[in-house]
Formats: sequence, structure tokens, C-alpha cells
Amino acid sequence: MADDPDSNEQAPRWRRDFPIGWESDHYVSRRELAKFLTLGSALLVGASFAIALVGKLRRAVPASAARIPGGAALGIGESLLFRYPTDEDPCILVRDHEGQLNAYSQVCTHLSCAVVYRPGEETLFCPCHHGYFSCGEGLPTAGPPTRRLPRIQLEERAGELFAVGVKV
Repeated sequence: MADDPDSNEQAPRWRRDFPIGWESDHYVSRRELAKFLTLGSALLVGASFAIALVGKLRRAVPASAARIPGGAALGIGESLLFRYPTDEDPCILVRDHEGQLNAYSQVCTHLSCAVVYRPGEETLFCPCHHGYFSCGEGLPTAGPPTRRLPRIQLEERAGELFAVGVKV
């Protein structure tokens, strides 16, 4: 009965307040902890690889063509908002000063704010964090964004402008 804290008044106060049966307590050795962490990490790496593989193998559904009303009649230095490939995906169509039509997703690649066209600067501007994208390529030119805007592929048919795909 030497381990009984009540029978031994000479034991430190903390031992009397927090009695622990050391013989019945299960210790985890450093080796067991290292094995657990290694196996857990390997499991996480394997799960991440499996998710990435499923994402790569999943076939993308081709987007159908959608007419952009008023897109062909857009003047130089003007922009037009439309939605493609679904009604929840805002896009922006811009005719630059050279007369070239470019369309991009209107969702900033930094934090998903809406980008707007600045005709005097020939840029697409994200007002949330002052990000800038080039109108010709959709590449980030200033600010926090590091990825380009997804480009909407355009096609002209019989005087009408159609959005026919998205290039990420």
C-alpha cells in the first residue's frame, strides 16, 4: 500500500491531489509516436494523390455555344457583361483600342471579386485588392493576383458573336 496517497502523509501535496496509478498508465514511446506520425502522413499523401488522380481523370463536360447579345456591335474601348457557361458565371467582353475582342471570366483569381474594364488604361481592374490584368491576355500585371483570368473562347457566326468554350 505504499502507492496509496492517503496512507503516506510524507508524499508531496501534488501527488496527494493528483493520484495516478503509474503501473496501470499506458505510456506511448517515442518509437510508437514516430510510427503513428509516419503512417498518418503516408495515409494523407495517398489520399491527396487519389483525389488529384480522380480530378485528372474526370472528363470535363464540353460547354455549349451561347450567343452574346450585342457582342458583335461592341464599339472600340467598350465592354459588355454576359454569363457563360451557366447563369452563375459572370464574364466580361472587351473590344480593345485595336478592335480585338477578348472575353474573360469576371471573377478575379485572387479572392473572387468582380473585375471591371478600365478603357483608358486598357486593363481589367479588381477593386477589392487593386489587382490588374492585361486586356489582351488576361495575365496579372499588378497587385496580389498570380493566375491569369480564364479566357472565354469566342466565335463569330453570321454576324453574331458566340461564346464556345472556356480556356483556363
